[in-house]
Amino acid sequence: MTLVVLALKVLLAPSLVAAATRTARALGHRAGGLVGGLPVVAAPIVFIYAVEHGASFAARAAQGTVLGIVSLVGFSVAYAEVGRRTSWPLALLAGWSAFLVLTLLFATRSLPLALSCVLAAVAVAGASRVLARRVSGPASSGGSDLLRWRLLATAAMVVALTTAAGSLSPWVSGLLAPFPIITAVLAAFTQAQAGADASTELLAGLVPGLASFILFFVVVGVGLPALGIPGAFALATAAALASHVVLAGRARRAQRAGAPLSGVPQRTQMSENGVGA
Repeated sequence: MTLVVLALKVLLAPSLVAAATRTARALGHRAGGLVGGLPVVAAPIVFIYAVEHGASFAARAAQGTVLGIVSLVGFSVAYAEVGRRTSWPLALLAGWSAFLVLTLLFATRSLPLALSCVLAAVAVAGASRVLARRVSGPASSGGSDLLRWRLLATAAMVVALTTAAGSLSPWVSGLLAPFPIITAVLAAFTQAQAGADASTELLAGLVPGLASFILFFVVVGVGLPALGIPGAFALATAAALASHVVLAGRARRAQRAGAPLSGVPQRTQMSENGVGA
C-alpha cells in the first residue's frame, strides 16, 4: 500500500499537468485550464487520508475540502489580478497569501456541508464572471512549455503537502487539500512562457471547471459512511468526469453559437479560442 500511495503522490498530479499543458498547446489556454480543474491532486490526498486514517476521517476532510475550494478560487483571482500588473513570482505570492488567509479564516469553525457547498458554488460562479471579463482574446502559446520542470515542481509540492497535512485535524486537512499545486504550476509557467494574458485565460478556464471539484467531494463526504472507500471514490470520480464532459460540451456549443458565457459580452466570447467555461 505504501508504494501505491507514493505512486499516487508523484505520478497522478504531474500526469494532469502534462495533460493540461498539451491540451493548452493544442486547443488554447482555456482548454488547458478546464483540464486543470479536475481534482487530481486533492482526490488522491483525501483517498490517502481514508487509507491511513479511516473513512470517518476522510469524510470529514472531504467536507472541509468543499469549503477549501473557496480558498482555491481566492488564489486564482488574486493571481490573475496581480499577474496582470507584475511578474509571476509576485503573483504567486499574492495567490498563496489569499489562499492561506481564507484557510485560516475557515479553520476557526467547521461548517455544515450544505453551507460549504453553497459558498463554494457562489465563489466559483462569481470568480468565473470576473476572470472571463479579464480575457481580451486568445493569447499566444509562447515558447517551450518546460514540461519536465512543471512535472517536478508538481510532484515536489504534492509530497510536501501530504506529509504536512496528515498530522492535522480532518477539517483543517480537508481545507488544505485544494492547496493550489497544479493551479500554481500551470499559472506560473504559463505566465513565464506566454505572458499574463495567457495565464489569465488559463485561469478563466480552470475556475468554472471547479464545479466538478465541488461535486466530487460532496459525493465523497456524503457517500463514504454508506458506500465505503472504493464505492464512494468510484461514484465521485464518475460524477466529476460526467460533470466535466457537460462543462466542456456546454463551452463548445456556446462558442459555436457565439453566445456569452458567465455574463461576458458576446464580442469577448467570439474572440476567444479553444474550450472555455
